[in-house]
Amino acid sequence: MKKKFYSEFAYFFGEAFLAIGTTLMAKADFGVSMVTAPAYLFYLKLSPLNSLITFGRAEYTLQAVLLLLTLICVRRFRVSYLFSFVTAFYFGSMLDGFMALLGGLPQTLPFRLVYYVLGVLVCAFGVSLIFHTYIAPEVYELFVKEVSSRYHLNINRLKMAYDCSSCAVGVILSFCFFGFGHFVGIGVGTALCALVNGALIGMFSRLLDKRLDFKDAWPFRGFFTGESSEKA
Repeated sequence: MKKKFYSEFAYFFGEAFLAIGTTLMAKADFGVSMVTAPAYLFYLKLSPLNSLITFGRAEYTLQAVLLLLTLICVRRFRVSYLFSFVTAFYFGSMLDGFMALLGGLPQTLPFRLVYYVLGVLVCAFGVSLIFHTYIAPEVYELFVKEVSSRYHLNINRLKMAYDCSSCAVGVILSFCFFGFGHFVGIGVGTALCALVNGALIGMFSRLLDKRLDFKDAWPFRGFFTGESSEKA
C-alpha cells in the first residue's frame, strides 16, 4: 500500500536534495550541470575578489536577470512568477549552506569520484521530487515553460536548446575568465550528467510513484497551476 506524502514536502526536500547534489558535483570538480555552470563560473571568478559573492547568491542573482528576460519575452506578468524567484532564493540559500558544511571534504581523486556519482544521483532524486509538487519551479524551468507556451514552441526542444545555450555560455565564460582552452566548471562530468540525468530522473520518479501517494496539504495548487487542489 502506498504511503501518503505531501507534495509541499516534495518541494522542500527536492530543492534541498538538489542543493546537496549540486554541492557534491562542485566539490568533485569534474564539471557541474549545464544549467548551473554560468552561475558557478561567476562565483569562481568573483568570489576571490569579494567574499560576499557565493555560489548561491550568484545563482539567484542570475535567475533574477532571467526572470526579467522571461517577462520581456512573454509580455505578461503573473504574481506566481515571483514565487519562482522565491524558489531560486531558497535553493541558493541551501546551496550556500551545504557549500560551507561540506567545504572541508578530502579532494583526492577516489573521493572526488564518489562525490560526483553521489552528486548526480542526489540531483536526479531531487528533481524527481520537484516533479511531484505544484509550487513554482526555479526561473530556469519557468522560462522554458512560459516561452514555449507564449510562442507555441515544442517544450522539449526549447528545453534542449536552453540547456545547450547554458553550456555554451559556460564555455565562453570559462575561456573569458580563465583563458582560452581552460575548461573550468565545465568538463566530462557536465557531459556525462546530461547523458544520464533524464534516465535517472525517470527511474526515481517511477520508484516514488510506486511507493508514495502525493497529496496536497495546502489549497494553493490553483494559484500556481490553475488546477484544482487535492484534498489532504
